[in-house]
Amino acid sequence: MVIKNKKIAIIGGGPGGLTLARLLQQKEADVTVYERDAGRFVRVQGATLDLHDDSGLKALKEAGLIEEFKKYYRPGADKTRITDKNGNILYDQHEGHEETVDFGHEHFRPEIDRGPLRDLLLDSLQPETVVWDSHITSLEKENGKWQLVFQNGRKETADLVVGADGANSKIRPYLTPIKLFYSGITVVEGSLYNAAEKAPRIYELVKGGKVFAFGDQKSLIVSSKGDGSLSFYTGCRTQESWMHDSGIDFKDNKSVAAWFRTEFSDWDDIWQELFVTEGTSFVPRPQYCMPLDQIWEAHADMTLLGDAAHLMPPYAGEGVNMAMLDALELSNCLTGTDFSDIEEAIAHYENQMRTRASETAGMTLEQTEILHSEKAISHMLELFTE
Repeated sequence: MVIKNKKIAIIGGGPGGLTLARLLQQKEADVTVYERDAGRFVRVQGATLDLHDDSGLKALKEAGLIEEFKKYYRPGADKTRITDKNGNILYDQHEGHEETVDFGHEHFRPEIDRGPLRDLLLDSLQPETVVWDSHITSLEKENGKWQLVFQNGRKETADLVVGADGANSKIRPYLTPIKLFYSGITVVEGSLYNAAEKAPRIYELVKGGKVFAFGDQKSLIVSSKGDGSLSFYTGCRTQESWMHDSGIDFKDNKSVAAWFRTEFSDWDDIWQELFVTEGTSFVPRPQYCMPLDQIWEAHADMTLLGDAAHLMPPYAGEGVNMAMLDALELSNCLTGTDFSDIEEAIAHYENQMRTRASETAGMTLEQTEILHSEKAISHMLELFTE
C-alpha cells in the first residue's frame, strides 16, 4: 500500500470526498476530511440524486454501505413525466410501468436525497474524521509536506492532499492552470417547501417523482424530495455574465417571479406556482465544463476528484456518480499492490479518470445542447421509449 504511514487530507465533504474517506479507512489509512461548512446541520443539502450501478452504487457496494443505502433511498422517486411547456403529459412512467427493484441491473437508478446520502456516509466514518469549519485559503510546502491554511487561522499538515472541493476548487490551481469554459446555459435553481400546500398543481404533476418540461429552447426540471419539498431548475441560453447583468435580486422571489413571467411568457401559468411563494430560495448557476482534452502532470502529493477535476453540466445526471467512481478508483490505486510509489498510483488514476470524464463530458455537452433546442421533447421521448 503506497500510502502506508502517510497522512491524507481530503478537502471537501461532499459525496466524493466522504466516499473516498470511507474506502481509505477500510484499508486503515490515516485520513482527515476538511469541510468548509460550520457543522453537519448548518446547510440544507440539495436535490435528489440517482445513483448508477456502474459508478455510484458500485462505490457504495465496495464501501460496504449498500444495505444502509437501501434504508434511505426513495422507491418511485425516479419515475419521470415528460411534458410540454403547457404541462401536457407526453410520457408518464407512473402509468403502465411496474416498479422494478433490482440492485445490480444497469438500468435501475434508485433516487436518494442528497442529505440522507451525506448522512449515511458521515455515519460510516470514524469519529472526528471530518473537521468542520475548515475553509481552506492556501497551501504551502514546508519540510516536504503540505501545510494547509484555513480561513479561521488554523493550520494542518498532510503528505497527500486530495481536492474534492467542487467547481471552485482551491486545490486545482496548484495542479493545473487549465480553466473551465461556459456552456452557454444558465440555471436558476430553486427550492419550495411544503409544496403540497403552496404549489398543489405542480405537486400533483410531479407525483413523488420528477418532471422534465421543455419548450421554446428552454427547460424546467422539477423533483420531489422526501421532506415534502420540491427542488427545481430552469435552463436558458444566456450570456455568461447574465446573473450579474440581469438586475434580478435572487433573494427576492418577487423579482425572480417577474423574470420568469417574462422569460417564460409563453409557458402555462401552472409553472408560476414554483416562483410566487414568499421565502422560496433561488440560486443562479451558470453552467461550466472542463476542457475535454485537459491534462496535467501527476504529482506524488496531490490529486483531484469529482467536479474539482472534471466539472460538467448536470443534464446527464453523471456528476455525483463520477465523483463516487473517482473515489473508488483512487482508493484502489492508493491501497493496492500494483504500483511502486504514490506518484505512479496517482498517474494511473488520473489518466483513466480524465479519459472517462472526457467521454462523459462530451456526451453531457451534447445532451445540454439538444435539451435547449427545438428537438428537446422528441429527443427525450426517444430516450425513454427506446
